[in-house]
Amino acid sequence: MIRLLGLLAVVGLIYVGILQVKIIQYSHIKAPKNADYLIVLGARVKGKEPSKVLACRINAAAKYLKENTNTLVIASGGQGPGEDITEAEAIKRELVNQGINDSRILLEEHSTDTYENIEFSKAYIPSNAELGLVVTNTFHLYRALSIANYQGLRVEGLSAETPWSAVIKSYSREYLAITKFYLQRYIIGF
Repeated sequence: MIRLLGLLAVVGLIYVGILQVKIIQYSHIKAPKNADYLIVLGARVKGKEPSKVLACRINAAAKYLKENTNTLVIASGGQGPGEDITEAEAIKRELVNQGINDSRILLEEHSTDTYENIEFSKAYIPSNAELGLVVTNTFHLYRALSIANYQGLRVEGLSAETPWSAVIKSYSREYLAITKFYLQRYIIGF
């Protein structure tokens, strides 16, 4: 029994190591210029204020949008418990506060998770768009792009920082979320 537990622990550590390598590989992707659109994935909002994780996504998007003035942005995220506004509205407000014209911002306000963020945002992508980017934190980019590709969306990533205060919790949850995605995709076939 102890040998079996030891073997499972070793296999688990190897698996987590492989996931970490994938996460790191995707977090260092350089985003191409002049994308037709960005999808900023929602994250927790505290009342009306973006969490630190969401604020990093918004800041990365705002920087890109200032440098690429023809790029539209799809702010994606519904309203969860403890949120006075939708995540999409919080993204829009902060982008406007950072000087992005609200005419460039489209709101997808119904999604409740990453899969829905991507799925529901597809309806807002301009029909003539060729290049799109998904904006999310370093820990989340691998899974977000995997989900987008699985749904037939050919996009690249724009990596936002992960706040130090969120690293342990975010990465721990992400390993489980990636595992769930793998199980759903390869075993259940969602």
